Amino acid sequence: MFRRSRAFCLALAGALVLASAAGQAEARSRIKDIVEFEGVRDNMLVGYGLVVGLNGTGDSLRNAPFTRQSLEAMLERLGVNIRETNLNTKNVAAVMVTARLPPFTTAGAPIDATVSAMGDAKSLLGGTLLVTPLMGANGEAYAVAQGTVQTGAVSAGGASGSSITKGVPTAGRIAGGAIVERELGFQLASMPQMRMTLRNPDFTTARRVAEAVNGVYPGSAVVENPTIVTLRPPVGVNMVAMISRIENLAVDTDEPAKVVIDEVAGVIVMGENVRISTVAIAQGNLTIRVQETPAVSQPNAFSQGQTTVTPMSSVDVEEEKGRQLVTLRNGASLSSLVAGLNTLGVTPRDMISILQAIKAAGALQADIEVM
Repeated sequence: MFRRSRAFCLALAGALVLASAAGQAEARSRIKDIVEFEGVRDNMLVGYGLVVGLNGTGDSLRNAPFTRQSLEAMLERLGVNIRETNLNTKNVAAVMVTARLPPFTTAGAPIDATVSAMGDAKSLLGGTLLVTPLMGANGEAYAVAQGTVQTGAVSAGGASGSSITKGVPTAGRIAGGAIVERELGFQLASMPQMRMTLRNPDFTTARRVAEAVNGVYPGSAVVENPTIVTLRPPVGVNMVAMISRIENLAVDTDEPAKVVIDEVAGVIVMGENVRISTVAIAQGNLTIRVQETPAVSQPNAFSQGQTTVTPMSSVDVEEEKGRQLVTLRNGASLSSLVAGLNTLGVTPRDMISILQAIKAAGALQADIEVM
């Protein structure tokens, strides 16, 4: 029996060790999840175009002169002259078209486009975007968009003026509606070096990233500052092969002690490294109630007086009692702080005031960021 119990205890201890090791492994982050690789990013595209085929929900040409000018210019390019004529259509809307050009996208690849009305159009539902060049920040056209706009919204109105709208009918999307015409020409494989940018800058995390990379490619990673880690591939290894090898390496991230407070929503987020010096906390509520009760003053008979309303006020002051001081010892952790505040039964908004008071007392070893 003793041997069996001992074997069971050993097995249980081994399971606990494995569970602890698994928990530590899950806490680690991959390099690809905490850094941005230089040059590997999306590029913003924008264009101006016309949506046609609307069911009387387009721009009013009198209130949107840019729509009228664009319509006239487009028809002139197609050989139709409508200058000096009275245009009164409401089936056309001027729109801005935006898209994101992913990295390494080749010519001919489709990308999504977003269409948004510029004028006083009521809805883009069922409209068709005409050919619209999409340009980058350098003024060059990188894609061309065209297609049927899908708004995903519902809008209806009655003759009496009543209406109902669900969603935003003046903005829509064209899935795969833009075709890439020009490639960026970013040559990743031939780059002699690349910088990795930490999304949350930290000296310790940058050093750990460099150590993890140097464990695979010795001397290839150098920490320049808390944000930048520079990679230089060894001889015979191109940049693509190096990144594909190191991006899945696991690193233990570190973060500064910080308390983030959203006073509008009453939300508090505290990091794991928040520490509290020795401090005592007391919290109570003071409630003041003022009640106005109108009273009618009736004159005596034959006194020729008038009936008046006389206000009667009652003031009641109630102070909550029974709350004791909660003491947090030096170096108290986040769990101790939360447990102490929960003991007081404070609300999130009261907790915001308490944390700010602890910081003012110099007992909160963390930065407070108010959103």
